[in-house]
Amino acid sequence: MGKVISMHKRAAISAVAAASGLLPFIASAQTLSDTLIFVSTILNGIIGLFITLAIVVFFWGLIKYLWSMGPEDAHEGLRIMFWGVVAVFVMVSIWGIIRLLQSSLRVTSTEPIIPRGIYYTPPR
Repeated sequence: MGKVISMHKRAAISAVAAASGLLPFIASAQTLSDTLIFVSTILNGIIGLFITLAIVVFFWGLIKYLWSMGPEDAHEGLRIMFWGVVAVFVMVSIWGIIRLLQSSLRVTSTEPIIPRGIYYTPPR
């Protein structure tokens, strides 16, 4: 159990270090719009990375299945392929659900909706 706790501590420290490494980029954003665009760009990159990882997992399971020497290895390869397909299906389904909601609610623009500031023009 001590090993699991230390792994969780390492993961938390790594997450804090990564977040603190991104703080200068977030702080350099001059408006809320710039910050949202920056965060959106990072999230889109992470989503693409996860889909790529799921496809790699599928092909790893396929290779493991094709090179299996016994029924146990073949079963493990099939299991890995199954979870790779499930991961890709879930991610692409979420994209489809979002697209369906956008078309159902007639959302034509995917730009973030940001309220405008209050402008004051002093009397002359």
